[in-house]
Amino acid sequence: MSGNISLLDDTLAAAKAEGRSALIAYLPAGFPTVDGGIAAIKAVFDGGADVVEVGLPHSDPVLDGPVIQTADDIALKAGLKIADVMRTVREAHEATGKPVLIMTYWNPIDRYGIERFTAELAEAGGAGCILPDLPVQESATWREHAEKHGLATVFVVAPSSKDERLATITAAGSGFVYAASLMGVTGTRASVGEQAQELVRRTKATTDLPVCVGLGVSNARQAAEVAGFADGVIVGSAFVQRMLDAEDEAAGLAAVRALAGDLAQGVRGNA
Repeated sequence: MSGNISLLDDTLAAAKAEGRSALIAYLPAGFPTVDGGIAAIKAVFDGGADVVEVGLPHSDPVLDGPVIQTADDIALKAGLKIADVMRTVREAHEATGKPVLIMTYWNPIDRYGIERFTAELAEAGGAGCILPDLPVQESATWREHAEKHGLATVFVVAPSSKDERLATITAAGSGFVYAASLMGVTGTRASVGEQAQELVRRTKATTDLPVCVGLGVSNARQAAEVAGFADGVIVGSAFVQRMLDAEDEAAGLAAVRALAGDLAQGVRGNA
């Protein structure tokens, strides 16, 4: 079975055709439970997200800030397995018909096996993988398997990336480019700033892939700001925080659905 890279490509192209950025949400699998995590993804799609990244919780994250680490700890302590992550992707995609990716560090894939991971992700209807810590120069085997199974390989670029490095990264990637708007870990911020806009400009000079910005966006005003220069707006910590703050699961689902609705207005310039 082939994965859904074409669905991802079509979704991002449709947003562009509407004259807007895509809204990409991030939620970790297994939080607050496996079933609860699946329900949360459905809720953000209901609210207006175009794409969802499912986080594969990791015990030693290098990119994730304290909010996402807290959610990851809850999932891991409950015994989350990669099979649960694949189930999350499958059920979220089957219920919505929307593109669902996995965001993961490299070590869990390396231990699980590249062929096994890509085959199972494609079978689950996944659209691809975001790999923040896989060096491009060491990615050939992964990319070969991902391409064979119809999966996007999304790499992360940062403001520190030199132009030559940007060109190398974007030439190897597919689906979209994840532009980390600030140096440092994930988390909501008061401002996403000019650094992100400059990074998008430099990245777009090297590729025709959509360039989507993450790290820092938490409200409709910021989403509108980023939508002014990026092809996609990626929001993670703000969704996770809503779930953490909720008094029960039902309240958490309502909160993330409402936040997705606000952000969806933001990417349409209606903040």
